[in-house]
Amino acid sequence: MDLLTVTLALLVLLTPAWGFDMGQSTRCVPIPHQMSVCQDVGYSEMRLPNFLGHSSLEGEVVPRSDDWRPLLQTGCHPHAQAFLCSLIAPVCLDTFIQPCRSLCVAVRDSCAPVLACQGHVWPEALDCDRFPAQEDMCLTPHPKHSNSHLAKALPKPACQACPSVEEHPTLKTVLDALCQDDFAVTAKLSRRRLPSGEPEFEVEGRVEFIRQGPLLPYDTQHLLQQWLLINLRCANALVRPGRTQLYLLTGAVQPDGTLALTRLFPWHKKDHSIAVATRKWKHHKC
Repeated sequence: MDLLTVTLALLVLLTPAWGFDMGQSTRCVPIPHQMSVCQDVGYSEMRLPNFLGHSSLEGEVVPRSDDWRPLLQTGCHPHAQAFLCSLIAPVCLDTFIQPCRSLCVAVRDSCAPVLACQGHVWPEALDCDRFPAQEDMCLTPHPKHSNSHLAKALPKPACQACPSVEEHPTLKTVLDALCQDDFAVTAKLSRRRLPSGEPEFEVEGRVEFIRQGPLLPYDTQHLLQQWLLINLRCANALVRPGRTQLYLLTGAVQPDGTLALTRLFPWHKKDHSIAVATRKWKHHKC
């Protein structure tokens, strides 16, 4: 299920959420193993009904929780899972613990642009004004970690206009791209169809650097994978169904730290200009 479908589902599923009555009787149940989005959240039992008004694990909670998975996979915010699971699988304590308004705002500000990339707005039912502003009895963002400055320094994917795809480029075209852009990598991209009928995109194997620029070796494959998840419309247009295709990808990292792909060159066996251009650049640069 892609984000276009997910967003429409969320708009329907969340509408009745805040008809939840804090005075109603609830029960504690183990978080089911098949509820993958809320595993490893720091607790093992949840309240039913949850804050979305779902009372049946098998009929509502588990299948509807899976609607959130594609959004979480984009990595749009480090606390998105905690925020969403506090609603669909609220922790079972002596009192109800809602997400704080500050947590909602932080997640919304990072994840709403991902939804906007698909042509949708942040669901009205998740209006952050609905959540408590006082942070003594609600779920707050985790304290900043000591390595937060490193996380801020890492390039991050963002919604963008689709890069151009250039089939059978000339030697000059490839050399110009290598000289003008911040980075150039080769990666194998694949597109397959899930049993649900939705496409799934994957960066297969290693990502190899032609020009590393500001990218980090241990982060780049994950970065490209998230770019595909966020820019699904581009991915649908750029990555053909069928066999895995090797690409030369070039792009830049913007002043705000976001990654922007500018050109994709499908690297076919007969494309000698790409092979010659990459060898020339490695030996002579620009």
